Amino acid sequence: MKIDKYLQEALKQNASDLHFVSGDPVRARIHGGLKHIMDERLGVDTVREAMGEIMDGSAQRAFEQNDAADFAYEIEGVSRFRVNVFRHLNGLGAIFRAIPSEAMSLDDLDMPKVVRTLCRHTQGMILVTGKTGSGKSTTLAAMIDEMNIRMKGHILTIEDPIEFVHSAKGCLISQREVGVHSPNFAAALHSALREDPDVILVGEMRDLETISIAVTAAEMGILVMGTLHTNGAAQTVDRIINSFPADKQSHIRTMISTSLRGVVSQQLLPTKHKPGRAAALEVMINTPAVANLIRQGKLDQLETAIQSGGGVGMKTMDNALMELVDKGWVAGKEAYQQANNKHKFEQVKDIE
Repeated sequence: MKIDKYLQEALKQNASDLHFVSGDPVRARIHGGLKHIMDERLGVDTVREAMGEIMDGSAQRAFEQNDAADFAYEIEGVSRFRVNVFRHLNGLGAIFRAIPSEAMSLDDLDMPKVVRTLCRHTQGMILVTGKTGSGKSTTLAAMIDEMNIRMKGHILTIEDPIEFVHSAKGCLISQREVGVHSPNFAAALHSALREDPDVILVGEMRDLETISIAVTAAEMGILVMGTLHTNGAAQTVDRIINSFPADKQSHIRTMISTSLRGVVSQQLLPTKHKPGRAAALEVMINTPAVANLIRQGKLDQLETAIQSGGGVGMKTMDNALMELVDKGWVAGKEAYQQANNKHKFEQVKDIE
């Protein structure tokens, strides 16, 4: 396939994404920054032909209908990619997100013990949040892999598209792709409730219906894992509650206060002394104090509860960033840019 040489070159340079956009040179996101990997500008026909080679019938129909499409592409024996194809001013463009052939373990990712502890829950809701490209899917895949090894049960994933392909270890694994195996997340999740799952992974909780069914599933005794594009644990809870009509928010706060198990909010920062990125994790565990604040709607006090919850593994984003600076892994300037309380980082922002 025409695209393969560009993808393989991007992988050689440890890129996370390839930008293949007509009218521009081919670029790759390497350790957080976009760089040219080939200098020639791509022609409209080049991009159209390359995409025509790899888009199946359902992807082509979605593209014709919506002027954009999401699907997965695999170079056999090399890597899988999550692909978004779209129309733009100069023709067509496509973004390829590289997906490792196997999920990394929690140890590989150097995740704190509290994340492994979250994986031991058998019911409720666990959320992994952060902006696009913050490693949410990688963290969730590692958590699913941990459960797959330890449990004897049924893990069902609903994704758009399927990213990490999990092989059965201790568990039966069912993976469904939105647009291929189900029309949308809500329909797949509604069907999943009748498929005897122990764990349901929802690739993205993007609308009210999906969130509502996910909360209900968690209340029914299923472990639901999902992602939201939010920055911080408190904002995540706020987003879920405010997605519901005002007259239902009190009831939802009560449901969340009992079903939520924890929120992991993360971002990636470029490392200081070698190419790569380090993860900063904010962790909120649903302790009785946190549950009480959620139930009463005092979400502005959640950060204080997180700060005082270090004994059970909780940590604010600012504390996580400061730890990376203190360890010498991340430059003070990078931590300052991502911090919530900039004043706290004034003294370290010039540390290289």
